Amino acid sequence: MSDNPPLFGSQQASPHGREGQMASLEQLVLDLCDRDLRENALLELLKKRVIFQDLAPLLWHSCGTIAALLQCVASHPDTRILFLNAHMPLYLYPFLNATSKTKPFEYLRLTSLGVIGALVKVGDTEVIGFLLQTEIIPLCLRTMENGSALSKTVATFIVQNVLLDDIGLRYICATAERFFAVIQVLSTMIESLSEQPSMRLLKYIIRCCLRLSDNPRACEALQDHLPKLLTDRTFDRCLREDPLTCRWLQQLLLNVYGELGAQQLH
Repeated sequence: MSDNPPLFGSQQASPHGREGQMASLEQLVLDLCDRDLRENALLELLKKRVIFQDLAPLLWHSCGTIAALLQCVASHPDTRILFLNAHMPLYLYPFLNATSKTKPFEYLRLTSLGVIGALVKVGDTEVIGFLLQTEIIPLCLRTMENGSALSKTVATFIVQNVLLDDIGLRYICATAERFFAVIQVLSTMIESLSEQPSMRLLKYIIRCCLRLSDNPRACEALQDHLPKLLTDRTFDRCLREDPLTCRWLQQLLLNVYGELGAQQLH
């Protein structure tokens, strides 16, 4: 007789029954990643947690499940501040700080960025204030320099949303060091996009620059430090497909160079 405990506690289910239960549980775990099915899946898994001893390993090792649950908590208005008060984002920062470019680390980096992205997406000033205190900007800038194309895009989205909040704009423009750290990384990314275009990333970069131009000191500095490829027709083909981003660029040039200068440049 086997010394191993039965998988479902004291139940003496047939192999076929256990296989059926396993398949059902695996489907519920998959449902956690579906926004429309998540609530029911959580309820059913809660009921089965006692009889299914291996639920925790299944949740942990299933692709994207933990990330989906964290993003769910981070984005919901009733749990977002509780998530911050528990300092949960700090547990993700080591993954953003990692320098390895191997796929496992890149996956962890992207998953962590997704949770932070869910936090900033709602435009909550309290959230932005918390993240600024925990040095999220340097971590995002590092990813924007060294991450994969997708990680760079999510990190730039986070910086964009930080800038869109007034306290985020003030923070980044408070010192020349912070401003130039941001604009230098944005300029480097623009250079890369001239070789490997990405409309989504270009959109976030232009929106970041446009928001920086709302600060008088930053706008003046942009006269000499705005990425040169934004002042010529390098990205005209991409911009034709996105009228909104095209208008953002036109407004950026207008803010920085004035009406006459913007007409001469573009």
